[in-house]
Amino acid sequence: MAWVLKMDEVIESGLVHDFDASLSGIGQELGAGAYSMSDVLALPIFKQEDSSLPLDGETEHPPFQYVMCAATSPAVKLHDETLTYLNQGQSYEIRMLDNRKMGDMPEISGKLVKSIIRVVFHDRRLQYTEHQQLEGWKWNRPGDRLLDLDIPMSVGIIDTRTNPSQLNAVEFLWDPAKRTSAFIQVHCISTEFTPRKHGGEKGVPFRIQVDTFKQNENGEYTDHLHSASCQIKVFKPKGADRKQKTDREKMEKRTAHEKEKYQPSYDTTILTECSPWPDAPTAYVNNSPSPAPTFTSPQQSTCSVPDSNSSSPNHQGDGASQASGEQIQPSTTIQETQQWLLKNRFSSYTRLFSNFSGADLLKLTKEDLVQICGAADGIRLYNSLKSRSVRPRLTIYVCREQPSSTVLQGQQQAASSASENGSGAPYVYHAIYLEEMIASEVARKLALVFNIPLHQINQVYRQGPTGIHILVSDQMVQNFQDESCFLFSTVKAENSDGIHIILK
Repeated sequence: MAWVLKMDEVIESGLVHDFDASLSGIGQELGAGAYSMSDVLALPIFKQEDSSLPLDGETEHPPFQYVMCAATSPAVKLHDETLTYLNQGQSYEIRMLDNRKMGDMPEISGKLVKSIIRVVFHDRRLQYTEHQQLEGWKWNRPGDRLLDLDIPMSVGIIDTRTNPSQLNAVEFLWDPAKRTSAFIQVHCISTEFTPRKHGGEKGVPFRIQVDTFKQNENGEYTDHLHSASCQIKVFKPKGADRKQKTDREKMEKRTAHEKEKYQPSYDTTILTECSPWPDAPTAYVNNSPSPAPTFTSPQQSTCSVPDSNSSSPNHQGDGASQASGEQIQPSTTIQETQQWLLKNRFSSYTRLFSNFSGADLLKLTKEDLVQICGAADGIRLYNSLKSRSVRPRLTIYVCREQPSSTVLQGQQQAASSASENGSGAPYVYHAIYLEEMIASEVARKLALVFNIPLHQINQVYRQGPTGIHILVSDQMVQNFQDESCFLFSTVKAENSDGIHIILK
């Protein structure tokens, strides 16, 4: 028995020795000290993970965090932005959380900050036409706002303000050191901004964005601290609940492999960091209710045109002002371009093109303008830039007969070829272009071309055979030959201060 135990010890000792010998050569080819952890971390499989690690001194998290108490949709693919469904008019809590570490931003400790909450368009095309979209919404929903604060339910917010011209924004002050929750209500629904072509239109997505600012040395809230936003869709009451249930049921029918491609639904929506709206805020003043300079402020449409002839954006100018039909040139300055936009009924786009010169506008293609301004205004702006005037339906040439003229009827017919009248002066004809082939248009154009007060013209006659006077009617004008030539004289009307015009 002792011999068996002895043999076991010898065998075990030999196995250990052989195992140690088999490992003795590992790492010798690399040399002493060649094997290090830094070399391993430098391998490609670790580089991507290493790049995600925060650098020394880099902030690992934003100073604030905003959490909306509404569930995200389960039908959102991985790596896509979350989507949250809201019910129209329902109050939803946005928790304003202080996310600073100890010692971060000591300048706001014990002080209030200002936050602006907005509902804006997610689609870039609608952002370009936001003013027109919201003006149309306001027309259909007079007195309503797109976004409201539910003040009785909100906690910790101070000095809440809404501006009548900013229907999609609310602002308030709050203390990061205290619990703060802002309850918002969105009153517009996503399908209100889709073309009504057929039933079941797909609603457009919106964004809820929160921008937070601190005071500068002048006490104005202009120093940007943090911005975050999330994507939403708004449904009629109870519609968001039904949509959430539908998405959940669709996901349950998918296979396990397909479900891996989608995000799980979360009970709350965390707003992700984004750039401020607008990118360079300069109008957040503590004691002023003036709105932030966003696309939705109608005042912004005319503020960059100091030399405009009128404060009204729809002002078309008078006879002494610059003609609205003047063609824009590549040499047109930014200020002249703004005036041209106003006088050609593009006032809602003056802020969008506030830094465009004539050359900049002329470089835009028809497709560019349609994408920026929509189909109707885009085509109209393109035609205006290219000076595509409407061809007149009828052109006539008219010359005013001098009182001393003794020209006979036959000589008047020859006057169309630049002949001379009895006094030796040439006949000078004016072209009159008629867009409407009616008698009143003839009288209006004659008054305009020859500086005759329109209210003084009683009737327009045409001299017929044997010198008779025939009243010019709409039917007669429609039977005028194009490019006909007429001399005309004026006769004082009886029992009136007006005159009659006689075409010869």
